[in-house]
Amino acid sequence: MDIIRIIIAILLPPLGVFLQVGIGGQFWLNILLTILGYFPGILHAVWVIAKN
Repeated sequence: MDIIRIIIAILLPPLGVFLQVGIGGQFWLNILLTILGYFPGILHAVWVIAKN
């Protein structure tokens, strides 16, 4: 299941974080990082998925 979440995180980083942790601080941080730059959003999403 984590591989599917990582693929989703590469395509839509906030969705990958949402599927892992729900709506919370990590989700909003990921939206901010994705708005500031797509690559930081991907890195953060993959990190959140790998950490949990």
